[in-house]
Amino acid sequence: MRPRDKAIADRRYPPYTEPMTCPLCATPDTPLITTAVPGGPADASADICGICADQLGNPNPDHFRALASTMWSEDPAIQVLAARTLAQIAEPWANDLADQLYLDDDTRAWAENVPDQTKHKDSNGQPLVSGDTVVLIKDLPVKGAGFTAKRGTAVHKISLVQDNPAHIEGRVEGQRIVILTEFVKKR
Repeated sequence: MRPRDKAIADRRYPPYTEPMTCPLCATPDTPLITTAVPGGPADASADICGICADQLGNPNPDHFRALASTMWSEDPAIQVLAARTLAQIAEPWANDLADQLYLDDDTRAWAENVPDQTKHKDSNGQPLVSGDTVVLIKDLPVKGAGFTAKRGTAVHKISLVQDNPAHIEGRVEGQRIVILTEFVKKR
């Protein structure tokens, strides 16, 4: 590969490895990129082709026909990606393969541990998750506590109010309060 081509690949799909066979779709002689596999070990990743990486959220069934053989990989990260991809493909062959796939208990828990999309969004429309840090964008009088939470105050380790996406909870000046999401921005 020419140095210029490698530089282009590095910018498009960092970090870059030399062309090999993709362990997820079995495409031969393709550059592989390191892709994080969330929901399991903190540093879990798999080297897959750019097409697979682009289609992880919305897979093209024709591209993933090779899952019939690659789902048996010994790499748990590839097994997790295969299980998640099969679950997203609404085709009879994918359902049959998903039924055949055997995963040990830890790997199955990892495959099923997909972060949920939250309806909680900050004032800029950014999704909020439990544990985030947010900053108040407006002075807010705290009813019943006798103080005002000042603009610019950081609220660490928020929790989400499950039945109301307009509310989050957090500690300000030692008090646990409910805050409207329209008055915070994610830090």
